[in-house]
Amino acid sequence: MGKQKVTTHTLSEMKRRGEKIAMLTAYDYSMALLLDKAGIDVILVGDSAANVMAGHLTTLPISLDQMIYHGSSVVRGVKRALVVVDLPFGTYQGDPLQALHSSIRIMKETGADCVKLEGGAEVAESVEKIISAGIPVMGHLGLTPQSINKFGTYVVRATDEKEAEKLYNDAILLDKLGCSAIVLEKIPSSLGGKVSKAVSTPIIGIGAGNMVDGQILVLHDMLGISEQFSPRFLRRYHQLNTEINRAVSSYIEDVKNKDFPNESEQY
Repeated sequence: MGKQKVTTHTLSEMKRRGEKIAMLTAYDYSMALLLDKAGIDVILVGDSAANVMAGHLTTLPISLDQMIYHGSSVVRGVKRALVVVDLPFGTYQGDPLQALHSSIRIMKETGADCVKLEGGAEVAESVEKIISAGIPVMGHLGLTPQSINKFGTYVVRATDEKEAEKLYNDAILLDKLGCSAIVLEKIPSSLGGKVSKAVSTPIIGIGAGNMVDGQILVLHDMLGISEQFSPRFLRRYHQLNTEINRAVSSYIEDVKNKDFPNESEQY
């Protein structure tokens, strides 16, 4: 694995070679530093920060200013990975000019490499406008958390023929418009594979099976920091929740027992 900066072109080349793309979320400098050092290909500064960093139930409350704060924190910790920042709810839907202004702010104020937004045909004009300004766009289809109030549930999407067909057509459209990658969330594996074959754009899955071009998970979920979320697609690589609890409990105990600081830990 080279030390060369990952670009949108790198992702296209990886898809062409059949090399899988590894992507995780990060929201702060320290975690970004660790992920980049470990060799992650793409870091998404997700609007999931609303959930894992701010404790909101949905991704809707987070603002553009807050996304810029998280985005710039992450960029300062990254040398190699491609950094993508989510356009938050209400900063691009229905108004291509607003979408462009939001994207320009993200690129100028964070130093990120790419913006990400949810939706297909309904945001096509916004996607076109952003890309025409030279800003790379990552799409997001399937379960789109910003539309949770429309869906009313986080169940698997595109299981019926009509919705599957719309998702497929939306992916073809985003590919034609020139998206640099597309995230497919919580859809049948066979549909993920079908979309991936049909487009030249790299397809990143989260609960979209193993026939896509890459995978993304939310860092706090895969590390077992937050435990309230356990969908089938999530693999926990660690139980940091337990480890942190143990460490903090030991610290409290040592302070109470006057064991910390000891002789060698004082001046």
